[in-house]
Amino acid sequence: MAFNDDSFIREVNEELRSDQMKGAVRRFGRYIIAVAVLIVLGTIGKVAYEYWDNNASSSAGDQFLAAMKLADENKTDEALAALDKLEKEGHGAYPVLARMRAATVQSQKGDNAGAIASFQAIAKDKSVPAAVQDAAKMRAGWLLIENGTYEQVSAAIEEMAVPGNAFRHSAREALGLAAYKAGNMAQARQWFQSIVDDVDSPRGVANRAHMMLDLITASGKAPAAQS
Repeated sequence: MAFNDDSFIREVNEELRSDQMKGAVRRFGRYIIAVAVLIVLGTIGKVAYEYWDNNASSSAGDQFLAAMKLADENKTDEALAALDKLEKEGHGAYPVLARMRAATVQSQKGDNAGAIASFQAIAKDKSVPAAVQDAAKMRAGWLLIENGTYEQVSAAIEEMAVPGNAFRHSAREALGLAAYKAGNMAQARQWFQSIVDDVDSPRGVANRAHMMLDLITASGKAPAAQS
């Protein structure tokens, strides 16, 4: 009977591979099964973690919203207790958000010194994202306008009042207001003028800076800017 050499060789190779696989299964079957089980367990673990992560985040979000509602209702002590629990037991970004909100509630309650200290603590915490640290610095700076000196405001936020910093507009405005409050009109003019000169200044901030420059000029306590 005629046969094709290539077909015969392919069939022999397939038989050999089949025999080799059977031998491999006999020798290493327990290990293959163990690895397969680990892969399955790993997949289940990943899915379970994602489910837990999503649900934990959702639960923490609900707790955060509930705490905010308490604060809005001026139930500051209850809000602070809820936020403290969320800071300790929350998931994802919510513990940090809880710290920020708690500091705001402290100020709402009239404890400005405590709020400033809380914001400054967040600003110094290297485990907190840089953007949140900067936001905390700004919040402390704004509170210090009414509850501190120009020097304290400057120490808190002047490093952010530089070109390229995302918070420079708010920092310059806070520094200008702090200088104005301190009676240092020349310094206040410099800060407000830097806002006006920055083409990227938000319209609202720029409009307020123009208004403050007009007030400073009208006061006669600082020389008008040279054109």
